[in-house]
Amino acid sequence: MKKEILLNGLTILITGVAGFIGSNTAKKIFYKYKNVKIIGIDNLNDYYDVDIKKERLESLLINSNFIFIEGNIANKTIINEIFTKYKPDIIVNLAAQAGVRYSISHPDSYIESNVIGFYNLLEAARHSYDDNNSGIQHFIFASSSSVYGSNNKVPYSTTDKTDSPVSLYAATKKCDELMAHAYAKLYNIPLTGLRFFTVYGPAGRPDMAYLKFTNMLLNGETIEIFNNGNCKRDFTYIDDIVEGVIRVTSKAPMRKIGGDGLPVPPFSIYNIGNNKPEDLLTFIKILSNELIRTGILPETFDFDAHKKFLPMQPGDVPITYADTSEFEKDFDFKPNTSLKDGLKNFADWYKKHYV
Repeated sequence: MKKEILLNGLTILITGVAGFIGSNTAKKIFYKYKNVKIIGIDNLNDYYDVDIKKERLESLLINSNFIFIEGNIANKTIINEIFTKYKPDIIVNLAAQAGVRYSISHPDSYIESNVIGFYNLLEAARHSYDDNNSGIQHFIFASSSSVYGSNNKVPYSTTDKTDSPVSLYAATKKCDELMAHAYAKLYNIPLTGLRFFTVYGPAGRPDMAYLKFTNMLLNGETIEIFNNGNCKRDFTYIDDIVEGVIRVTSKAPMRKIGGDGLPVPPFSIYNIGNNKPEDLLTFIKILSNELIRTGILPETFDFDAHKKFLPMQPGDVPITYADTSEFEKDFDFKPNTSLKDGLKNFADWYKKHYV
């Protein structure tokens, strides 16, 4: 059972609001609901081009109910000030240091944002109930398909074991899930974690394969294809992810007391994926066709001459594949944007903005 939450008129804290998922989620909430106030926080770090993040923010700042705070969620003082001043009803935590390979060379960033920052938000949520205040109605947080590690069973189900991460990034996301469960149990905070599967679409992160490959091919560079192309990914289009996040936000786990007189943790975990893994070489083929269709690359472009096959890299997994049955049942929604349609939209956007 879920508790329905009417978002109209509420104050929602979105962390990582200048990010790909965060900015699109904020836009959709403003479009869909009335009198919503969004407090957005982002540290605008230089993991990728800051101008992209600022451009996303510009489209949000035109709304008078949007308040932006430049800051790091790892700074407990800033988080406490936000809660004291704005008293958010909902938390949507999308701030995180992303990237599997980057976690190998920059581990500190992952501990700071994904662990310490997340802890600060949990503590703020806990104390939002002090002095008999109504406090946080629902705390949604981003996890990742990476928590499944090199699980051989597919599709990945939320009931599968996730205690063998193959990257620090995955380990920090699993840590978030464990901390969230503990806080749900101890302090009766309604918490829902979402394991995202390979999110893509227009204006995404430049380090993602589809955008990185496009930039490299346009510059005549050679793209690197790991595991000799023997990888499959459950590509999930950004609009489907955002729709999923918003549906989850408006349905919180129910609070109830167990037989021991203590709270039964109001805690849930869901996969959000397309439930259809695509071969990496198929992905590249579709992307290539769309780049030619839009005129980004000429019809005579020799793609084979710009491919380099490499072995599997540390932290990577051969396949991601989401079992979304529980998500579909509880929220009456299934991501369904085809890879072809998604990459078509991306190529059209890229042509308009960069060519």
